[in-house]
Amino acid sequence: MNLDEDLGNELNEEQSLLVIRQMIEVSQQKLKNDGILFILWGWIAVINYFVLNYLVDIYTPTYHLMKVVHALRLILPLGGIAYTIYYMYQSRKKVKTFISISLRYVWIGLLACMVLINLIQFNVLHQIHFELQHPIFMAIIAFAIVITGGILRYNVIIYGGVFFGLLAYVASLYPIDKQLMIEALGWLVAFVIPGHVMYSQREK
Repeated sequence: MNLDEDLGNELNEEQSLLVIRQMIEVSQQKLKNDGILFILWGWIAVINYFVLNYLVDIYTPTYHLMKVVHALRLILPLGGIAYTIYYMYQSRKKVKTFISISLRYVWIGLLACMVLINLIQFNVLHQIHFELQHPIFMAIIAFAIVITGGILRYNVIIYGGVFFGLLAYVASLYPIDKQLMIEALGWLVAFVIPGHVMYSQREK
């Protein structure tokens, strides 16, 4: 009787591990397809934080140039949000796993934390201190990236998240204009590069 119970327990453990492994593989494949979102938001951030600031630095900031820069800073994120909503709508009928749903809550929680940080900062300092805000935002984004990579056992994402976190500390040593350049590098390494790697490995 005990032998049968032990054998049954072993089979249950093996089956559980197999189910977990399959869930991870399905979620990894879904993430590879979702690599387009990493690419999209990575490039939006790089353009917003580096390219547009670089244009202002190397050219005389005329009225028309600043008008274009401000317009792009509004259009790019709005376009990214619109495409993300469209992509999620198109993907709604695809296979969803407990892991993929959990990761969605990680990133929704991240956005909620960003709002909460701004509210707390305003309550304490009676203003939004952007030189403090950006490194803190980078730190919690790095945390979400590492959690995502860890759950999916995807080293490229984990390393990108660790690098993003290190840059958060480095950014805290500089004024806001330099922080934006440093953050752009973080988005390039943690989002754009892993995004292209994942998207190239997707099932076509």
